[in-house]
Amino acid sequence: MKPVIGIDFGTTNSVVARLNADGSSTIARFTTGDAVQDVFRSVLCFWTEHVRSGGRLSHAAGPAAIEAYIDDPLDSRLMMSLKTYLAQASFSETRVFGRPFTLERLIALFLREFLAAAGIDPTGARIVAGHPVRFAGEFANDELGVRRLRAAYAEAGMPDVELALEPEGAGYRFARTLTTAANVLIGDFGGGTSDFSVLRFTPGAGVAALGHAGIGVAGDVFDYRIIDRVISPLLGKGGIYRIMGKELPVPPEYFIQFARWHRLSLMRNPKTLREIGEVANAAAEPQRLRNLITLIEDELGYRLYQAVSAVKAALSHQDSAELHFHHKTIAIDATVTRTDFESWIAEDIARFAATVDRALAAANLPASAIDHVFLTGGTSFVPAVRRLFEDRFGPAKVTAGGEFVSVAEGLALIGRDRAMPEQMPRAQAGA
Repeated sequence: MKPVIGIDFGTTNSVVARLNADGSSTIARFTTGDAVQDVFRSVLCFWTEHVRSGGRLSHAAGPAAIEAYIDDPLDSRLMMSLKTYLAQASFSETRVFGRPFTLERLIALFLREFLAAAGIDPTGARIVAGHPVRFAGEFANDELGVRRLRAAYAEAGMPDVELALEPEGAGYRFARTLTTAANVLIGDFGGGTSDFSVLRFTPGAGVAALGHAGIGVAGDVFDYRIIDRVISPLLGKGGIYRIMGKELPVPPEYFIQFARWHRLSLMRNPKTLREIGEVANAAAEPQRLRNLITLIEDELGYRLYQAVSAVKAALSHQDSAELHFHHKTIAIDATVTRTDFESWIAEDIARFAATVDRALAAANLPASAIDHVFLTGGTSFVPAVRRLFEDRFGPAKVTAGGEFVSVAEGLALIGRDRAMPEQMPRAQAGA
């Protein structure tokens, strides 16, 4: 049988699994500094190197991309969350230091670097790649997202890639633990999307997909909720400034870019910084806006998001966490309680609940017919998320595991079973 590889290309992180001869899988490991991780950051960084023949465009992916960007943020371009644009018809091409790149070409470049870092040659292998039930974006075109994803893999040298839904990958992995027939709800929480699938597992017959639903809300949104409530007000959001004796609100658009840390770089232009400076001169609390300027000028977005992500992670196992961020005149020291955090994400949790309802409706099953709930992805650690499922289905039915690797492992298992249809019916992956 051909080598089988499962690829979970994610909004924030990517994971790859290789199927072993005994049916087990091996997750590729990546070294970042002193740490060895199962995940590879889904980012690209470009910069130019001046040589005699002219500027040569160089690039890096994953942790090396972040390091390159931090070393020289002014003369490099960082690209994150490429997956979120797959279903957006408005994004077709961008220019990087004057050179045109389609979205498919950018993702292909990342995929090649990702697999090379994993020590994997996809030539001759059976590749099964995941895709979300619903792509990110308010006006996402899911069919377009699937087509462009296939095209990206083809450009990366994998023209025969097979696609499967990401929550089904997680479901395949979980199904190995079952010994009796069962209906299983899979919740797969990524960085940009959250997907839910209802699967029917029958010993000896395999896994059948009954219904799916997805939403473009996930871990990155939770980070933004903390920034919006704790950080942004200390940088001027919600403040006022005066012009000709009239009080005006500080423009809220200054803080929209905080939804993604790398977007703060878009504000690092003379016009925007001059405008913020003029508002600061007339503001009731000018230093807050001047600190915003410092944050933008000194490219502190990544450091800020690291601090916020650490607080979010801490709140998964304790009732409060301290958020500290200091740089020059910026001094942010705040206590974030789990109670406050859960109030900030309450609407997001409600949207998760509505999406689960849609998955159940698509499967034509009531909640009482679900025998097991399996949660995967980093956001599944958030207590409010887990509580949603425990309240709905009962604590005894809810389990979690392999939070970052289960999808890739399951995709490799799907590849195995598709190669042996006489032993296991093919999963109805919908792709």
